[in-house]
Amino acid sequence: MVRSLYLKIVGTFIGVVLVSICLSYLLTPYSLDKEKIFKEELSKISIVLAEVIQMSGPENISNLIEEFDDLDFEVLITDGDHIIYKMEGDSSIPIHQADIDEILEHSFDDPVVRVDQNNPSARIIGIPIDVSGENYALITRIDYEDEFEDLQQGIFVSLVIVLLIGSLLIFLASTYLVKPIRKMTHAARKIAKGDFSVRIEKKNRRNQDEVGELIDSFNHMTAELEKIDAMRADFVSNVSHEIQSPLTSIKGFTKAIMDDVVPRENQKEYLQIIYQEIERMSRLSDNLLRIASLDSEHHPYNPSSYRLDEQIRNSILTTEPQWNSKNIDIQLDLEPVEIYADKDLMDQVWLNLITNAIKYSNENEIIQIGISIQSGQIKVAVRDYGIGIPKDELASVFGRFYKVDRSRNRSIDGNGLGLSIVKKILTIHKFSIDVESEEDVGSTFTVNIPINQ
Repeated sequence: MVRSLYLKIVGTFIGVVLVSICLSYLLTPYSLDKEKIFKEELSKISIVLAEVIQMSGPENISNLIEEFDDLDFEVLITDGDHIIYKMEGDSSIPIHQADIDEILEHSFDDPVVRVDQNNPSARIIGIPIDVSGENYALITRIDYEDEFEDLQQGIFVSLVIVLLIGSLLIFLASTYLVKPIRKMTHAARKIAKGDFSVRIEKKNRRNQDEVGELIDSFNHMTAELEKIDAMRADFVSNVSHEIQSPLTSIKGFTKAIMDDVVPRENQKEYLQIIYQEIERMSRLSDNLLRIASLDSEHHPYNPSSYRLDEQIRNSILTTEPQWNSKNIDIQLDLEPVEIYADKDLMDQVWLNLITNAIKYSNENEIIQIGISIQSGQIKVAVRDYGIGIPKDELASVFGRFYKVDRSRNRSIDGNGLGLSIVKKILTIHKFSIDVESEEDVGSTFTVNIPINQ
């Protein structure tokens, strides 16, 4: 069985209309005030008949009544004592002298209407008329059962016509509604095959409704998927490069030592290079595992209150061999302050930022680290006076495998994952980080920590 939104829309409409027709047909007798409707109509017929009789005279009554042969009715004209005209069916009109007296007391425009006790669907209407100067009662008995059935049948036919015309229109309209959804289905199949460049064209005049919002969301999703796919490809390329580069060095140096190409007195130097490359791969592996753990949202998170200034001092002591080897002067301006955070994760933040500042600083320079409280936030600034970051690359500085100077990525140790890890850890804490930089002037990374944290 073919399941289609197009068929569902049409089928639902037809089903709803069919149920409505059946209910309308069944409920019409209860929803219409038959008594009021037919009382008004029967009164009008009797009044018209009375007017014609009064204008024509008694000698023409028979001919006039024959003109109304399309109506199922009986006529009696009497004053109680005399009958000047009578046209009855199978049974006589059930009328009494008291009824005639009541009719004669009413005005011409206020007929008397009674229910025929012998036939509940029939009505007896009495109107006073003047015939040759005498007052008589024009009494008509009309059975409207057939007329009401005709009314119901007319309503039913009208509803059937509505069903046919409505079905045709909904059939055409559903094509307009389903068309963009079919386009999205076709586009989704392309995405499933790996084509993330697909987009659905939106007609501004026609797609200003929920379908238009769905198209916008779909196009946004495909754009994001395309970015993620590009990032994945770039990530695989970078990881492959970062692994292949040390492997090539290790392979080359190992081969040279094995083939006795390297003199014995120089082998220690080559083994040192091999060891450094292995360390580099180990750091890359550690960082990749750390990022994977942070991305999984299941990384241990154990916040507590502790002194931030003491933590930064410990991080500076930990990196002492690095900044001491380059004769870098570390200048501190640390205001005593406590924060509520995961101490182990934040250790990684400060170590990465300080190591980064050392890495891109020249010898005999200074690095400034300060803590201040501004605008309800604790701000930790790490400033170096090194090579800086190009302005057009500031937006990418926290990307994975980003390096300030890719052409010299062998001379500057690192794999470009440090700042990405910093950003991820700060995001977990709901902290933020800003960067200001200028080429050949230096960079300042500022971590913003809300005081209420």
